[in-house]
Parts: sequence; structure tokens; C-alpha cells
Amino acid sequence: MAEHRQSKKRRYVTWAVAGAAVVAGGGIAAQTSMAATVWPAQKTFTGHAFDTCTAPSLSAMKAWHTGFYGAAAVYVGGKNRGCNQPNLTASWVKSVSSVGYKLIPIYVGAQPPCQTSSNPEKLTASTASSLGTADADDAVAKSAALGMKAGSAVYLDMEPYDITNTSCNDAVLTYVRAFDKELHAKTYRAGFYGFSSSSAKAIATASNKTDLPGNLWYALWDKTYTTTTDWPWGSTQFTNHSRGHQYLVNSKETRNGYTLTVDRDAWDGPVAITG
Repeated sequence: MAEHRQSKKRRYVTWAVAGAAVVAGGGIAAQTSMAATVWPAQKTFTGHAFDTCTAPSLSAMKAWHTGFYGAAAVYVGGKNRGCNQPNLTASWVKSVSSVGYKLIPIYVGAQPPCQTSSNPEKLTASTASSLGTADADDAVAKSAALGMKAGSAVYLDMEPYDITNTSCNDAVLTYVRAFDKELHAKTYRAGFYGFSSSSAKAIATASNKTDLPGNLWYALWDKTYTTTTDWPWGSTQFTNHSRGHQYLVNSKETRNGYTLTVDRDAWDGPVAITG
């Protein structure tokens, strides 16, 4: 669960529509300031969340709803999703939502051309834009089929890569922009999961913020439950309920007789709209 099973973790959110650009890190107001489009109100969760490669059974989810974890991240799709999802159905989403969980959709899209690991789908400079659009369409279709409605946040999972490789980084940002722009066009909030030392850093430090995500889920495994004190970038970035922090991985925990190995997240950002 660390370099992260291209099927297991990451995400973050923002928006644009009808020719209007969205400025990353502008908070809820900036994410929804699109003329001619009425956005559903953002559903925000603040508290303890977890993510794990395969969505647990409904019985396990009920047993784990003890008051500690209030949200769970689930891998809704992507050619690089590494785990089968026998439990992840529209019925499961409806049931765990009724239990009280908020859900965080993750989409494991195309990965960087300079990434060392092998993946079924990798982007290139020439395919980045078209792949981003196509993957966003798929992410929306998969999310909607699960009962995650318009206005939901969808977090694009981008695993570590060499962000000092300019051509590679440019291709990744092209892909992310196309993905986000298409999400916005379909009235879904764009989110991003990445590592504070690489993929998330590329988003946070990009000089051109156009069509980049306005919600950032950063992996920084310092075992500190916070979205503020260890925030690696400017304090004015990704404010107003726009952050998630994966702070601990491979935590084997037993609750009411059910044992799961999860990654822990401090959450203060948008989630899926269900029900």
C-alpha cells in the first residue's frame, strides 16, 4: 500500500465550465463560479477517513462504523486500478451511505510516461489531452453508475514520478487539465491524489493554475492527523475545505471482529453526493 497499488489510493478536486477557468486552491467559491451552470452544493466531510485497495464487505463496513472513521475512499475505475471490486456496487454505495459513511471516489487514470512502474495505461505528450478527456468521461460514467451524483468529487490518482523531467511533467499537467475540464463540463468536481514529494507537488507548485484541481489529497506519511500543520505549500492554497492528507499506510486494524489493512487519512474536503 505504499507506492500505491495503482489500484489503491489518491485523489483531489476543482472545476471550470462554459469557457471559465478555475484557479487551483481557490476554495469552494472558485470551484463553483461557473456562469450558466447550477452546481449542486458541495458535500463536505471533515474527520477521519480510510482507504483500502478493495472495498470491504457491507458487514465489515457496518462493523467499522464505530464513530472513528466517518468516510471511506473507493476505487471507482481506471485501467490502472489494481484490485477487483466485487463489493463495489450501487447497492453497496446506497447501503454504506445509509449507515452514515461519506465516500471518496478515486479513479486510477493514465500514468506518467517517465514513471518506472509498468501500467496498462500510460500517457504520452501526444495522447495526454485526448486520454484525459476520455478517462474523465469514464470516471463520470463509473461514478454515476454507482449512484454518485453530479456535484460529487472525483479524485484522480497520480502515482510518483520525476517532476524535474520537464517533458514528462508537462505531459502529466496536460492530461490532468483535460481530465478536470471534462469533469467540470459534466458537473463533477475534480480532485487529485498525489505525493507531497512529486505528483501532488507538481499540482501545488504549477505556475499556470488553469484547469488544475482545486482540492488536493496529499500523501505524506508522517503519522500526523492534520491537514494544516504539515501542509507543504502556501497557507492560502487549497483552503476552505479543499484538502485531504494520507498520513499513515498499511495500518492493520480490527473493529468488532473485522480486520482490515487500511491507509489513514485526515479529511477536510468534498466527497461524493449519494442518496
